[in-house]
Amino acid sequence: MSALIVIPARYASSRYPGKPLVELEGADGQKRSLIHRSWLAAKQVEGADRVVVATDDSRIAEASEAFGAEVVMTPDSCRNGTERCAVVAKGLGADYDIIINLQGDAPLTPPWFVTELIRSFYENPTRQVVTPVLRCDADALAGFLEDRKNGRVGGTTAVFDRAGRALYFSKEVVPYTGRELAAEEEIPVFHHVGVYGYRQAALASYGALTPGPLEFWEGLEQLRFMENGIDVHCVEVEARGHAFWELNNPSDVIRIERILRELGVS
Repeated sequence: MSALIVIPARYASSRYPGKPLVELEGADGQKRSLIHRSWLAAKQVEGADRVVVATDDSRIAEASEAFGAEVVMTPDSCRNGTERCAVVAKGLGADYDIIINLQGDAPLTPPWFVTELIRSFYENPTRQVVTPVLRCDADALAGFLEDRKNGRVGGTTAVFDRAGRALYFSKEVVPYTGRELAAEEEIPVFHHVGVYGYRQAALASYGALTPGPLEFWEGLEQLRFMENGIDVHCVEVEARGHAFWELNNPSDVIRIERILRELGVS
């Protein structure tokens, strides 16, 4: 199956303006922008035929072209990454079976997370929208809880049924456990990894769907599919010892740079 990876990036983030151009220091002391590191992560994905950066901002476009990325300019009216991907797909997508939305704030996304999405489409022809989830370990869960305790908007959690159909996504930590888990207990909280895969028809329909109250309150674009009766399938992925975190707040820069050093990423 042919796959196009789109990296949506906008400058005017309400929580962190200019985030795509924030520089992150790697293991060798070299600094690269967030959008550059996200592009490098996308280029490692097996099964991806093309990678483009989608933005409405000339500063991001110029920076991306400087490190060799292909850039597609999109309207500033796009309200989220999925709408931006839909614009790109309308222009470029005819040659691709699958469009992957690799959000530009997730430079630590292991390439096999995306490969698993592509495989999920191949093995399940009726699936229209898929996204990876990662079972939290103790450190990840502690990070979620610490963010919420301090009023920071951290990562997203997901709950899904036995068939993998998403039941809900939230910026809160769900499910609620109400107690401290014992060391030997399996943690029931799943970190939603900010990557989406769409078949052409599902992505093309997105802009015409009515945004609902859950999307508004949570600020999570995938809820629009669910509020309009379109299943989002969660694909559980394995970390393989690879720490994962998104850049949501300025305080995440230190955390991500630490992980880059631990992984030896330059």
